Amino acid sequence: MSQAELAVNFFVALFALIDPIGNVPLFAAATLGAAAAGRRMVAVYIGLFVAAFLIFFYFTGVGLLEFFGISMPAFRIAGGIILFILGLDMVRDDFTTMFADAAEGIEGQSARVYAKQRFERLIVPFAMPLLIGPGAISTVIIYASEAKSFGLAGMAIGCGVIAAVAVVLVATFWASPIISRVLGRIGMSIVVRVLGLILCALAVQFVLIGVGDATRGLIRADAKAPYADHR
Repeated sequence: MSQAELAVNFFVALFALIDPIGNVPLFAAATLGAAAAGRRMVAVYIGLFVAAFLIFFYFTGVGLLEFFGISMPAFRIAGGIILFILGLDMVRDDFTTMFADAAEGIEGQSARVYAKQRFERLIVPFAMPLLIGPGAISTVIIYASEAKSFGLAGMAIGCGVIAAVAVVLVATFWASPIISRVLGRIGMSIVVRVLGLILCALAVQFVLIGVGDATRGLIRADAKAPYADHR
């Protein structure tokens, strides 16, 4: 896997897991009635939290696996199973009513005060585990192991990808009023389900790679890496 492939694959996997577009209805419901400035600041707080949390696991996750004696193939398989369950939930269910509680006491508050209070309420369950769940953490650890072969460049690529996803997340939440109007409820539901399908496929690929790495000849090389040159 080249550095460019690492960056693209990591970004796609993390983007599908965090699902900024699919979570727009939840963010809109969670900030119902807020002023534009307050809504934007809440989005910034969430983006910073996501970036900091995932970067922490990007640098410490492999060490934690070594400490507990967990092999990377085993973690790939476990992470793939978790991703598959999350993908099925996205395909089957509609989460848009989970956070449909009205914003409380926002009149007369500054944007910063409102953002802090609302962010404290959204850390659980919106920021965790909806945005940063076991699937996202598993993906970060798996790609951190892939990046080790590139040394400092791999670490920098990983941090850049995480930061890029966080920036896209904030920008998407800032544009939540526009996106909600353009896509509508049906369009938003389609986006969530398509991303869920992609996530299920990525999960199956994780399991195939994990089983292939843990066994000899059970999984064909072109199934583990379907677009690599095996000639």
